[in-house]
Amino acid sequence: MWFDFAHQPGDEGEIFSTSPHPLTQSPVPSPQSPIPSPQSPIPNPQSPIPSPQSPVPSPMPTVLAIETSCDETAVAIVNNREVCSSVIASQIPVHQQYGGVVPEVASRQHLEIINGAIAQALEQAKLDWESIDAIAATCAPGLVGALLVGLTAAKTLAMIHEKPFLGVHHLEGHICATYLSEPTLDPPFLSLLVSGGHTSLIYVKDCGNYETLGETRDDAAGEAFDKVARLLKLGYPGGPIIDKLAQAGNPQAFTLPEGKISLPSGGYHRYDASFSGLKTAVLRLVQQIEKDHGQVPVADIAASFQQTVARSLTKRAIACALDYGLDTIAVGGGVAANSGLRKNLQAAAIEHNLRVLFPPLKFCTDNAAMIGCAAAEHLSRGHRSSLTLGVESRLPLTQVMKLYQLGNRE
Repeated sequence: MWFDFAHQPGDEGEIFSTSPHPLTQSPVPSPQSPIPSPQSPIPNPQSPIPSPQSPVPSPMPTVLAIETSCDETAVAIVNNREVCSSVIASQIPVHQQYGGVVPEVASRQHLEIINGAIAQALEQAKLDWESIDAIAATCAPGLVGALLVGLTAAKTLAMIHEKPFLGVHHLEGHICATYLSEPTLDPPFLSLLVSGGHTSLIYVKDCGNYETLGETRDDAAGEAFDKVARLLKLGYPGGPIIDKLAQAGNPQAFTLPEGKISLPSGGYHRYDASFSGLKTAVLRLVQQIEKDHGQVPVADIAASFQQTVARSLTKRAIACALDYGLDTIAVGGGVAANSGLRKNLQAAAIEHNLRVLFPPLKFCTDNAAMIGCAAAEHLSRGHRSSLTLGVESRLPLTQVMKLYQLGNRE
């Protein structure tokens, strides 16, 4: 399992709108409420499923997307790179008592909320099923049970309404999150993906065409935040708590090791990172302070830890962009919301005449808008997914086109 890094105020256990057009909030339909009735009759079971070779829709498709890979139940409607509606229900209060996400509990929560979230997304966007060009859902990577809830809902809706279905890679969604605030951005560019489960430097060559240039060899950055928060007895999720405490601490109070990966030929890998040793160093520091009967300076430790992580990620991202001649770095994932990373990376980018882009805070953590944006990119290129597509707990981003092979036959 992995833990998401940042959650924005207002998302604790409730569904809320992130629609760019202010709408009057209405009560969330109960989990037992039916999904809005289809505008067309349910096809006869004997009727053929629409062929993957069906004509490509308009260049600006409207996609209803579902994201249930971990502990957020999210539904959004996206028209090309514009968000028509975005609904997110967080499960933080449910999982806090366990100190992290419990997969089976997450799956059951998704089941209870999914129908209401779909209904609210359509209501906020003021659209009906005739206006939707395709249905999409995250299918990998993630918690298998949680993924199955969203994928099954999306497939069912696609069959009922005779719409194309697209399975979406969760990490490709995080890459596309930047498009929601920077609609004119096009590849090539460097993507720094940093979350509770992943820390990677990705060369974005085109939609579906990615090369991993660097990654963590052990803990992900967000995972390190959660573990350090736990040993400091700060609670879950750890990322936002440490970020807030760091504002009152001294980032130079403690010198902590920056994990490096040795090369067989000597020297260190320029892009790969390690955070396991940093986490252990914080543990040893706390143990030593407690042994000396001193009061643990939590704010200073939080600030020093955050600064070390931000410095490590910044150094590798800048080096990678310069070495590959890429002038833009797009950051995605929950850790993209971290103030220390934003400050360090923006300052370094200016120094090296690079452009760094961060998505709005509401699109850093898991959301369906980014999934819809990724789906729209594939749909506009004629890509489809088979209705036999399953879920996968792990799937390298470099294999993303595997999700569309059956739907992309000539």
